[in-house]
Amino acid sequence: MKLPRSLNITSKMESLLEMSCIGVDPVGVKLMAPKLIHLNLKLEGLTAPQANILKQEMLSVGGDAAVSVGVINCSVNITDAIISGTEKQIYNVIKKLNMQPFGLKKIADRIKSAIGNIYKNEVVLEAKAKIWVLGKRTLVMGILNVTPDSFYDGGQYLKKGDAVKKALQMAEHGADIIDVGGESSRPSSKPVSLKEELKRVVPVIREIVKTGDVVVSVDTTKAEVAKQAIDAGASIVNDISAMRFDPLMANVCVKNKTGVILMHMRGTPATMQTDVKYNDLMSHIFNHLEERIDFAVKAGIKKERIAIDPGIGFGKSPEDNLKIINRLSEFKAIGRPIVFGASRKSFIGKILGRDAKDRLEGSIATVAAGILNGANIVRVHDVKETRIAVDMVDAIKNGSGSGVRSS
Repeated sequence: MKLPRSLNITSKMESLLEMSCIGVDPVGVKLMAPKLIHLNLKLEGLTAPQANILKQEMLSVGGDAAVSVGVINCSVNITDAIISGTEKQIYNVIKKLNMQPFGLKKIADRIKSAIGNIYKNEVVLEAKAKIWVLGKRTLVMGILNVTPDSFYDGGQYLKKGDAVKKALQMAEHGADIIDVGGESSRPSSKPVSLKEELKRVVPVIREIVKTGDVVVSVDTTKAEVAKQAIDAGASIVNDISAMRFDPLMANVCVKNKTGVILMHMRGTPATMQTDVKYNDLMSHIFNHLEERIDFAVKAGIKKERIAIDPGIGFGKSPEDNLKIINRLSEFKAIGRPIVFGASRKSFIGKILGRDAKDRLEGSIATVAAGILNGANIVRVHDVKETRIAVDMVDAIKNGSGSGVRSS
């Protein structure tokens, strides 16, 4: 017998493929597939009775659950839990929880929803008349900063002609979306006036839409900028505040049926790097994004129009940014497209010892890791080089070249 090897099975398709390779009976394949996929799910804010029952039910099906030591004697009122088991075991527990008291049916529904999202092959994103079915082909969003002070390209595209030329060049190089911003969000940056931001972005967006066949997003936290940008032709609002800064933003997006990107950021660009300590980084970001989605949906925005961004570089340490990239797949449980933006950011420079102008290779490396961990849209400065890398990573991820552009 040869040395056993570990199988990295993360989807039902992978489990089916592996079993077919050894000639498993088709009926057996169907029965075994959910047993080959193992899950670890974290549930937060359970009561002691809920946690006790959950642990017992997981044990009853052959799985397990980790809970606070104080749950057994109810010396703690609230606990988090980590349930661990195969997909089949967890679905069996869901059935059991549906018959239990203490609000466990609602918890069962949440677990079922998370599993469905984790293993969903495709996710839809709508932006006005545009509809993308994301899953196999990663979208590239080209960054167009119409600002004098952005950390990498500030001042290069202040003139409308230069900005439009750059946008059309990015589209030619494979950008699916052009993200136009008129206010820098680099650490310690100061806000600009409404009048100035409108002056910077609206004419550029109008000209891009008139000249080229490309989807435009507007990077802004101001509702009036979003409104006028949409009137000029923008289809997506990329709001780094996740609609926290302007109470009118949600209404603008609802009325115009735009796509929306909701990002995690602690504080403002001016203050975000003053406090980068988290008790649980991933839980903090996950819960923030889920809360902002709930806010947007209650305001009237269709869930299909929402994408999420964990906000790499926005109120995080270099180590935090690496952790987010490595664990990006955890956000798939939310069920919305993941936007990934690490392009030329300072943590890459700190790790590699390079200035912003010399971070191309490091940026592309983060993009590759991001896509393999679940990113659906990558926001980048260097469209041409990134598009080539993205197409290759998509082919690796999908196991074929289908859906990838040919040269």
